[in-house]
Amino acid sequence: MKLKQLTEEEFKEFAYHHEQASFLQTIGWGKLKEDNGWKCEFIGLEKNKKIIAGTMLLSKMTPIKKKMFYAPHGFLLDYTNFELLDEFVSLMKDYVKKNNGIFFKIDPYVMLVERDIDGKKVENGIDHTEVYQHLKKLGFVEINGKVTEQTLQGKWIYWLDINGKSLEEIMTPKIRQVMKKNEKNGVYVREGSYEELDKFKKIMDHISNRREFLSRSLKYYQEMYQALHKEGICKLYFAELNLKEQLEACKREKEELDNEYQTKEQDFKDGKITVNEKKFRVRQNELKNAITRLEKSISEYEPLYQEHGDILTLAGIMYMIHGNEVLSFIGGGYSDYLELQPAYSIHYEMIKYAVEHHYRYYNFYGISGNLVESDPMYGIYQFKRGFGGQVVELMGEFDYPVNPFYYRIYRISYDIIHKLKKIKTKLHL
Repeated sequence: MKLKQLTEEEFKEFAYHHEQASFLQTIGWGKLKEDNGWKCEFIGLEKNKKIIAGTMLLSKMTPIKKKMFYAPHGFLLDYTNFELLDEFVSLMKDYVKKNNGIFFKIDPYVMLVERDIDGKKVENGIDHTEVYQHLKKLGFVEINGKVTEQTLQGKWIYWLDINGKSLEEIMTPKIRQVMKKNEKNGVYVREGSYEELDKFKKIMDHISNRREFLSRSLKYYQEMYQALHKEGICKLYFAELNLKEQLEACKREKEELDNEYQTKEQDFKDGKITVNEKKFRVRQNELKNAITRLEKSISEYEPLYQEHGDILTLAGIMYMIHGNEVLSFIGGGYSDYLELQPAYSIHYEMIKYAVEHHYRYYNFYGISGNLVESDPMYGIYQFKRGFGGQVVELMGEFDYPVNPFYYRIYRISYDIIHKLKKIKTKLHL
């Protein structure tokens, strides 16, 4: 067996259909990282002219004039085959050392232990603890192993296993109820375009101010979309409200109910309605309440229509669609319109998409591993669990130092820079 440089086509043939396929292991992601200062190459382990293991490998120069290497959501191999794992790690160690590297980083897209909706371990479920222990025996150093800390790509995620299931089987009563309400309120979902990324950027700026994190630049979203959309991986969806249509519909319905109310009042006086007055008043009050609700809706829609015009954007989510999953990568909505619950509409439509296109997972992506109400991210977890599904703990992030001396220097400098970035974020500098 030997390592070999793979062409883009060779890598695509191997990686895109792999069980652990991830958008972070795609040609587009590699080109995106190259545009941002990384070098990208594709490495494979060949046996009998067949690739049996591989990875996209990123590298860049550190401040100490030595390189770091990173296989995002890699390696792509059978981690339970320790003979194969050992061989690949050994060859990677030699390759990185030969190419002026300090260490290489991996964060396998592999479940550590199977967990349920509450984050509890599933009895007799998937368990890769032996793999985890073997990685450490090989010399890997775990990074941010605590549940209260996040790794580079997120150790804790939340997904729905939709394999072979219908939409009816997946949807919870709560989601059906919300969707019925949203449909009545006129909330709809559509795919966005590259030209609308500025609209998405405004949503992300709003969320960053609310949750106190640094917002990405418009260029970041544009480059990501351009790099991955051409392969059908990156897609953008918005939840919107057609204010003009809703306003007109409410006014029409109010007019019809006003007429019905007045007609029934006259008919009752003329003796054309023979029910007793108590029953009549109950029905009339129901009509009056419906009219009042419509008047309230009209009073809310009119100023929004004056400010925003025909269409009001409520929320937006950027998706990564690749391998076995439809992944909700990043997004959210405006806090002023949360009562319309637009995020539910987007997730519902995309779960439907995932079912119709026979994906195995609908991935809500990151959550905190600290599933307690006091955790700042607990509300995000609560929202996602409303769809059913399960908590997923991935294997985690690991460094393999090939030069222990320089690795220690790198870690010290990295920790200092990371702390300064946290301070900068809190101060909004």
